Amino acid sequence: MKYLLTLNLFLAAMMINGCGSSNQQDDSTIQNDTIITDLTIDSNDTDVTDQTTDTTDQISNNNDHNVTDSEIVLKERPEYSDRLYVLRTTPSFFDLGSSQEPMVNQEALVPAMCYTKHEETHNPCYVCHQDSVINQDRANTMDDGFLQNEYLFSDYAMTNNWSNLFKDRSAEVTKITDTQIDTYVNQENYTRLAPFLESKGFIGYIPDLEDYHLGREAFNADGFAKDGSGWVAFNYKPLPSTFWPVNGSTDDVLIRLHKDYRKTQDGDLSITAYKFNLAIVEAAVKGINTISVDGLDENEIGVDLNEDGNLSKVWQINRPDYYVGQASYMPVETYLYPRYTEFLHTVRYIGSNDQEEIYNAPRMKELRYMIKIKSYADDVTPFTKEILAALYDDEWQEKWEQNNAPTFNGLGEKGMDNGMGWWVQGFIEDATGNLRPQTYEETFFCMGCHTNLGSTLDQVFSFARKIDGEKGWGYINLKSMIDVPNVGEEEGEILTYFKRVGGGSEFRAQNDIHERFYDNGVLNEEKVKSVESIYELITPSRTSALQMNKAYKVLVESQDYVSGREGNGEPVQNVYQEIEPTTPTLPLDKHYKWDMRLNWSAQ
Repeated sequence: MKYLLTLNLFLAAMMINGCGSSNQQDDSTIQNDTIITDLTIDSNDTDVTDQTTDTTDQISNNNDHNVTDSEIVLKERPEYSDRLYVLRTTPSFFDLGSSQEPMVNQEALVPAMCYTKHEETHNPCYVCHQDSVINQDRANTMDDGFLQNEYLFSDYAMTNNWSNLFKDRSAEVTKITDTQIDTYVNQENYTRLAPFLESKGFIGYIPDLEDYHLGREAFNADGFAKDGSGWVAFNYKPLPSTFWPVNGSTDDVLIRLHKDYRKTQDGDLSITAYKFNLAIVEAAVKGINTISVDGLDENEIGVDLNEDGNLSKVWQINRPDYYVGQASYMPVETYLYPRYTEFLHTVRYIGSNDQEEIYNAPRMKELRYMIKIKSYADDVTPFTKEILAALYDDEWQEKWEQNNAPTFNGLGEKGMDNGMGWWVQGFIEDATGNLRPQTYEETFFCMGCHTNLGSTLDQVFSFARKIDGEKGWGYINLKSMIDVPNVGEEEGEILTYFKRVGGGSEFRAQNDIHERFYDNGVLNEEKVKSVESIYELITPSRTSALQMNKAYKVLVESQDYVSGREGNGEPVQNVYQEIEPTTPTLPLDKHYKWDMRLNWSAQ
């Protein structure tokens, strides 16, 4: 891609990439041996409930929080945005690789599901590839909906390089007992990450949220982190169908706005000011004019946000032209986040118990982080909608017209610059289960979803799918949601996906959804509509959860993420290994327009 680089971005891109260390493995092994329980435990001597944190109600319940807003104290302390442009002056302990080294998969940003066989009927592609939305002032002008009906890959990508899809790991999977995998997924691997990174002088983002492994227990009922760090959990509908637990993982997402958005005009930290600004950014990103709040006092910010001529306690506000409090210098722009917005996203194993309850396990497969380092209001080279449109056009020309493989600026320990205003960074399990920084190629994989897809809003999926307004703040709770439709549609999103894709997997793989909601291969729509919540639609059985956890654990031990992260125990069937000139494409009557936002008024 052709990027507009400011001096700051240039300096960050020039930092020294990881050079490796001969004693990296030794140090890591010492840490692992001290903390991780080896999987070769004797299942007869192990009581999982005695060794693990009980979080079995994380994903199914979101009640019984004992901490109120008045007890949450926002804290003023150093954050990553304060040290974004710190440069490494010594070799990195971590061997992260760089763009100068050959990659196993040069087109890693073409994800594995793009090779799914659709039989000229089933279309999982519409969730990512979309036509430009007419009559809306969106920043995303990619307009790649035609990819639902074409294989417009580079010559290199005509071969499916995600070789893990075709591996049979069933022999290794059968060696892991149910008790062993239960013990493993209920052991947290989060708390040791930050001190480990600090001990190695890591200059990228270092996790700064206490007790995140506990899921909802780390937050109050309104989603505010109990440690005062400013991280806020929100309740959103997982994107079809990658992040449905029935397909292998649970997850959660948090947002944090810059310190200025957490302060009054006088510079005092304020939950009220922060809540107002969170509501404003939600209205902006969703492109809506009004949004609900939970009885906030306008006197604390000195702005009449409901425009009734008084400063008073309000339950609904109108989207203003500027943010409030100490962030009142920042104009509000629709469909875009302000500078230094951060997201923290965990991809977790599936927790389950003998009562068939599914929950977010303490153990994380991945910890993903994004921070917006360029915005529409910057003094130097602002990333306005016009500039972003030009960047999308550059991407279009280089990939589709010139058939060039994409490139991205590697930032060493700071991750990768997506060229659209965001830095993206990730941590993933090492062979013994501890989280480690991702390599250049492992992070390159993330660019496939967080750069140039036509369906995203400012390169982000989750926040635009949050339950609207004050009801949507709090840790993810699948039992709190019904299957509401997408904006502009009538039927529930999940039901619509089942009908368009022929099941509940973007690989069109058989899973628990087929057993529950299909009769002899035919979707039982009434059964889908009769459920009480989406929890019943998109969570697996305990038996399936155990098998998927085991299969992914085998992948972790191999550390072969660059060949695919799906964690399938057996070879995937409905996937092409090669795209040939004769490979069928979807007919135009199977092309779907889709808005990732949801109509929560149906809730």
